[in-house]
Amino acid sequence: MKLKAVGMMVLGWAVPGLGHVAQKKYVRGAVFFGCLAAMTALGLALGGRIYPFQTENPLTILAFFADIGNGVLYLFSRFVPVGIGDLRLATFEFGTAYIAGAGLLNFLVALDAYDIAAGTKK
Repeated sequence: MKLKAVGMMVLGWAVPGLGHVAQKKYVRGAVFFGCLAAMTALGLALGGRIYPFQTENPLTILAFFADIGNGVLYLFSRFVPVGIGDLRLATFEFGTAYIAGAGLLNFLVALDAYDIAAGTKK
């Protein structure tokens, strides 16, 4: 495994598209960042929740793994009251789904950055 490729994958996980920008794929990185940031912002605006690690319900464990895909936003949400979620809102589930979807897509974006750095993709 190439150390540079792993570094690009970690950058891409931390901030969507940063792994691509670091490899001079500016348009691709900007598109990924714009789409995933908009998806996450919409999820937060809809009152979605970012789940911490909890063991009482297996579904919250899956939600946790989807949410850590958001990288720095997940770490930020552990210290600042962001993504608390409001269950009383009719849009709570949609917002939570948008945040989880953005996290899962960011895992794919980070893997794309890895593939480009490893030379298996252009």
